[in-house]
Amino acid sequence: MVNNRKRIDAVGYLRTSSAANVGEGKDSDKRQRRKIEAFAKRAGFNVVDWFYDPATSGNDDIKSRPGFAALLDRIEANGVCTVLIEDATRFARKLMTQELGIIALAERGVTVLTAGGDDLTNTDDEMKVAMRQIAGAFAQLEKARLVRKLKEARDRKREETGKCGGRRSYAERDAALVEMARRLRQQRPRLSLRKIAAELAQLGKTTPRGFAYSPSAIKSMLANSAD
Repeated sequence: MVNNRKRIDAVGYLRTSSAANVGEGKDSDKRQRRKIEAFAKRAGFNVVDWFYDPATSGNDDIKSRPGFAALLDRIEANGVCTVLIEDATRFARKLMTQELGIIALAERGVTVLTAGGDDLTNTDDEMKVAMRQIAGAFAQLEKARLVRKLKEARDRKREETGKCGGRRSYAERDAALVEMARRLRQQRPRLSLRKIAAELAQLGKTTPRGFAYSPSAIKSMLANSAD
C-alpha cells in the first residue's frame, strides 16, 4: 500500500564488491537502486541523493570509502536523517565492519533502513546493541594502537636525528651559512645582527629571493652556536 503522507527525505547508499559488476551493462548497482526505490515508494521516502562505492571490497574499512565519506558529509551538511540500503551486506560482508558503519551513522542521529524494511539502527535488539558496543571498543582500541605506533615512530626518529618534524634548521639547510655567521659574530668589535646579515649578503649568502637575511634570522642561525 502506497503511503500518501508527506514523504521524508532520505539518501541511498550502494556498493559493489567487484570491478566485474561495475560499468555499462552491469546490474548490481541497478538492482540495488531498484530495490531501494521500490521500498522508498512504499514506505513514504523521497530519495534526494545517491552515494556509491564501486569495486569496493566488503572487507574495506567503511570510513575509508569515498562514497561513504561523501555520504557522511551530505548528512552533516543538510540534516537528512535516513539512509536506505539494499541490505546490511552493502556496508560489509563481515558483521564487525557492518556495525562500524552503522555506528558512524547512528552517532549522527541517522536511521539506517534496508529495502526489506529492517531498521539496522534499532536499539531494541540486545544482541545488536552488544555487537555495536564491542565494535566501538575495537575501533577505540585500533585508534589507540595507531596513536601509540605513530608516537613510537616519532620517538625513534628523534633518537636517531635529534628532532622529528617541523622546519629544518638553518644548519640543516646550509651549514656553511651558519658557520660564516658564527665567525662574523666572533669578530671584534662585535658586529650587530643587521651588520652580519649585510656582510653575508656581500659574500653571496642571501635568502632564496635574493634579499639579505633579517636580524631575527641571523639570531636563529646563532642560537645553537658558541660565541
